[in-house]
Amino acid sequence: MKLYRFSPIKNKDKLFEAIEYIHFSCFKLCKEAFGKYLPIAGNIGVFCHYNNEYEFLTKLREELTEKSDNFNQKYYHFHNSIIISQKGNIPETIYTHLYIRKPDQYRAQVGDVDFVLDKKKYIKLKNLLSNGVEINGAKIFDRADLDMIELSNPDIDTLAYVSTKTMTERVRVKTN
Repeated sequence: MKLYRFSPIKNKDKLFEAIEYIHFSCFKLCKEAFGKYLPIAGNIGVFCHYNNEYEFLTKLREELTEKSDNFNQKYYHFHNSIIISQKGNIPETIYTHLYIRKPDQYRAQVGDVDFVLDKKKYIKLKNLLSNGVEINGAKIFDRADLDMIELSNPDIDTLAYVSTKTMTERVRVKTN
């Protein structure tokens, strides 16, 4: 039995297949949690599970995205945005930034998508969760440096995050 759905990704077509899968799976997580689809930030992350996969995808990312000298941030701007057409009631979506995550033996997911809320709605949602209100698959992300809400489901091998536009833009690479 194969442990990871796509890994190791070994070519551009498989990367785009994984991106499309991440997209639809994350929208499913969002719908399960909130009963509707939230807008996206434009960020999509692909998670590597092997070192050679990370090396390959980092080189491929360099072809697909703008160069940067800022290695502290993780999302790189695509030369050509990825557009995923509407399917059913999932809206057409445009991804502008790509993240390739290093292998992490404790994270078997395929990848993630960032959804956004305006600041007032985000604070209200975070306060509900802080006060013990249960929202299907939603929890405050346990990292002090990232103010986000994580969406997950043990039957779905992707993660989604909800935050403000300011937070999602903070992790993007600034180009020269």
